[in-house]
Amino acid sequence: MEFICYPKCSTCQKAKKWLDENKIEYTERHIVDDNPTYEELKKWYEKSGLPLKRFFNTSGMLYKEMKLKDKFPDMSEDEQLQLLATNGMLVKRPLVVAEGFVLTGFKEKEWTEKIL
Repeated sequence: MEFICYPKCSTCQKAKKWLDENKIEYTERHIVDDNPTYEELKKWYEKSGLPLKRFFNTSGMLYKEMKLKDKFPDMSEDEQLQLLATNGMLVKRPLVVAEGFVLTGFKEKEWTEKIL
């Protein structure tokens, strides 16, 4: 299982603590130093069954500075995936990628259902 996070993010810290407390094995990946590629994001998006918007860090400064909320209606899925691949700060975190599922953000109930 891959745990993709931004170490300074408080939600990521909470999620990591939860994984450790539940003795879940994972590989940690720094989302800025090792930004997900277009191919990875496309694969995860298809595997997740989630709307593509759930992969965007909509509360992030970069998202707001780029006024992405207004641009989304005119962007294709492909354009959105290419944009996500340009900067890890645009990607919703933490992100968990496992054999049978992909999780975006940390919702303890959802993580408990999928991981435990």
